Amino acid sequence: MKIKAIRLLLLSTAVVLMVACGGAAGPLPTYTPVLIEEKIVVEPTATVQPASMPNPVSTDTPLPSTFTPIPGLTPVPGIRLERVFPKLDFQRLTNLAQPDDGQSHIFVTEQPGQIHVFSDDPETTYTEVFLDIRDRVSESGNEEGLLGLAFDPKYSTNGHFYVYYSASSPRRSVLSRFSVNQSDLNTADLSSETIILEIPQPYKNHNGGQIAFGPDGYLYIGLGDGGSSGDPMGNAQNVSTLLGTILRIDVRSVSKNKSYGIPSDNPFVGIKGARKEIWAYGLRNPWRFSFDATTGLLWTGDVGQRKWEEVDIVKKGLNYGWNTMEGGHCFSPTNNCDTTNLELPVTEFAHTEGCSITGGYVYRGNGIPWLLGTYVYGDYCSGKIWGLHYDGGSVIEHSMLLDSNLSITSFGQGLYGELYVLSRNSGIYRILPKIVPRDSFS
Repeated sequence: MKIKAIRLLLLSTAVVLMVACGGAAGPLPTYTPVLIEEKIVVEPTATVQPASMPNPVSTDTPLPSTFTPIPGLTPVPGIRLERVFPKLDFQRLTNLAQPDDGQSHIFVTEQPGQIHVFSDDPETTYTEVFLDIRDRVSESGNEEGLLGLAFDPKYSTNGHFYVYYSASSPRRSVLSRFSVNQSDLNTADLSSETIILEIPQPYKNHNGGQIAFGPDGYLYIGLGDGGSSGDPMGNAQNVSTLLGTILRIDVRSVSKNKSYGIPSDNPFVGIKGARKEIWAYGLRNPWRFSFDATTGLLWTGDVGQRKWEEVDIVKKGLNYGWNTMEGGHCFSPTNNCDTTNLELPVTEFAHTEGCSITGGYVYRGNGIPWLLGTYVYGDYCSGKIWGLHYDGGSVIEHSMLLDSNLSITSFGQGLYGELYVLSRNSGIYRILPKIVPRDSFS
């Protein structure tokens, strides 16, 4: 009860978005970061002024992993960002992962085609190149490159991990498995690549790229509609193609001579002309999805085109509407579209607030009690970060948490549920509780 009361204190301006074809969502509450004794905090204000906002690098004493209170400072409802691993530099970050292998290492991917590994130590000054496949990765399009990374649930014993990257001649997306070098756990065996799936890509954008293992042990893969504008090939509504979908496959049988398996309960198994790998369809470009560690729900951010960005809870066999709909609104046709059997998003935001959604995670850490159970996501263009609380049937709380001024390419989740924010070229940040001097309450 105490945690809920604290959460409602922050999200008292919650918005429940009523989405319908051609309808308008209610305005999101806006907040602007204010610098209080060199700490980024969030306070309500009438306007947003990102151009004058300071860089959100906290100069606070870093909170230890146990979040022991700092003398003279008090946690209050709100979040701040603090740059972690400040002595490390990266280029065009796309993923962060921390496998449960007992090594306390963090892995990040760079879009050009490298995976770096380093110690989970804020003072670390050194990274090792875990995998370098720049010779295989194509970056001819801004949305192409090394886009996905997932560690096998049994990585600590089998050493397998999976990557999703763009390739050329012909243009395609590649899903591959690699193995760690058994003589050096900080490097991968470059010769171990087993190509699992190759998907032709007609255009250079909307490549999707997120891969993740679900609680059922199957591998899920996000694919965009193939690109260009408005889905000219109609891929997202065509279940005979893999484009515009989230796939679900069984990679436990993969070997040099045997391909992946199809789970027998996939929704299009046995349907003539449909691809059996498809779990859900009707997506434009699902840029980052994740599973809630507690409920098992699959959350994704789906990038819009003209006016709307959306958040979806992805379920078996459902059609998420693109390109008939964009968010909860008609796209083609622009009015009176047929929404029969289309799944509406759980929430959306307009292009007056941002322009390219980056899906995040449901917070399940221990450091910010009031944030527990909140789905946290952001926007690449504006740097805004939102949080919403879902009761299993609808969004009951929704608010902007922070305007970060970062180009947010991805979120990451550590082993214990704490969340990271990846900036395209400005490093890695950790979401921490807002803290203020205790005498500010006097």
